[in-house]
Amino acid sequence: MNGEHPSASENASPQSDTEVGPDASGSRDAHIRGVEATSTGLVKATLGSAIAAGAILVLFWLPAEYGIDATGLGGAMGLTEMGEIKQQLFAEAEAEDAALAAQSMPTQTEQTMGGAELAERLSAIEAQLATIAAAIASAPSAENVEATPTPAPVVEQPATPTWRDEVSYTLAPTEGIEVKLVMEEGAVAEFEWTANGAVLNHDTHGNGSGQRITYEKGRGVPGQVGELAAAFSGNHGWFWRNRTDEPVTFTLRTRGDYRSLKAP
Repeated sequence: MNGEHPSASENASPQSDTEVGPDASGSRDAHIRGVEATSTGLVKATLGSAIAAGAILVLFWLPAEYGIDATGLGGAMGLTEMGEIKQQLFAEAEAEDAALAAQSMPTQTEQTMGGAELAERLSAIEAQLATIAAAIASAPSAENVEATPTPAPVVEQPATPTWRDEVSYTLAPTEGIEVKLVMEEGAVAEFEWTANGAVLNHDTHGNGSGQRITYEKGRGVPGQVGELAAAFSGNHGWFWRNRTDEPVTFTLRTRGDYRSLKAP
């Protein structure tokens, strides 16, 4: 009824809704649990980290640094070619250091050459001079030789070669560049490159189909003309580096059996 007062139990009910007793706190803590550091858990975590590190090493680091691609994934992402270029640069630097060291040291021949060897060389020169003098003395004189007209040589003008591709680049000191021809196994391409009065270091090589080959290397070369025969299907071409103190502009011309020229 409207005149009745609320009972004690009704007055106490709001207070019981707001208070948190020990049972409610215990129920909440039951949902929060720590991770126990057991020996089995630590072993699993260590093995997982080792497997992840090994995968990164094989799939990414070895192809990008050393050109070693055991899975083929590095070649698909371009990491293997980057690693091969790095190894070529390292090998070139080592070869140049070795060449400089060899040039700064006297050769064994210069150190061991004695008076006996020098005398032997002088005797050989004197013998050659004596032979030439005897041949001149026994030759018929100009009076006894009938003069015969010598026909004028016919000079044939060489045909101007038609090149399929021609590119030119300017390399600053210590700068390098690589140009490749996409070729099938057994294909032959003709080439001509010139440093236009300067010199360059070059490395003619090829890679592809999981293989790699070095055809020729040169230091301080002013230019070259020749043929490049592909040992296998892939990219075959040249890497040049300017080791002089001045910029060098060089020109490459190619023609023959190749699909395309890959240049920067």
